Amino acid sequence: MLNQVGITLKSILRDRVFHGIIFSALIFLAIPSVASLSMRQMTELSITLSLSLLSFILLLLALFLGGTHLWKDIERRYTYSVLSLPISRTTYLIGKFLGIAFFILVVACLLGLVAAGVIQFSAGIYPPERPIAWENIAAAVVFDALKYILVVATAFLFSSVGTSFFLPIFGTICIFFVGSASQQVYDYITAPATADIPLFTKKAAMVVYYLLPNYSAFDYKVNAAYGVPLDGSGLLLTLGYFVIYLLAVVVLAALLFEKREMN
Repeated sequence: MLNQVGITLKSILRDRVFHGIIFSALIFLAIPSVASLSMRQMTELSITLSLSLLSFILLLLALFLGGTHLWKDIERRYTYSVLSLPISRTTYLIGKFLGIAFFILVVACLLGLVAAGVIQFSAGIYPPERPIAWENIAAAVVFDALKYILVVATAFLFSSVGTSFFLPIFGTICIFFVGSASQQVYDYITAPATADIPLFTKKAAMVVYYLLPNYSAFDYKVNAAYGVPLDGSGLLLTLGYFVIYLLAVVVLAALLFEKREMN
């Protein structure tokens, strides 16, 4: 499995799509100029823009690496040669997933360091009224990485049954947008003011809420930008949710991939 992880990392580094996405990280250099337009909250805006750009880059990486990597191997018939060796389909799938997940985590840490430099530079130009909550920023970066590892797992789930890259890419995008808004929908339908909503609609929304990943639970940008204290129990709950949901999705993807016919 470790050998498969290494092969996956090498293939990612040679991928032109990866080079193009990483090149977009140069936009970080423009953040201090944009943030300077808000003289009163320059640091807060710099934190928000930096974390938003980091999140966007990780989303692109998760979509294209998670959604196309397995499909490319099958199209190039690399998968067939690997599976002819004494290696199971599950080991092959999990090895590729772990390689991409590790890569997402490393890129998140590197971009987090770049974001920290941009934030510190912005704070030097216009000192903030409150001290920068660096621990909140670190938590926001780490949990953002965990969120996009879940996105990769979802893409692998679609890739395990899809015969082209359309289902993994567009299926994962749909799940991502629905999962990002599921918490707001849940809060709305459970509010006392929405008692007139039909019971069937509420039940259907609840089923979707519990089945799909709740990506909004991993968003700590507000805590990072405005120094809102982090809830330790909330962090642990989110981390536990990540582990349980990730295991469920990866196991399901492995089971489906084992049953898939290779023509």
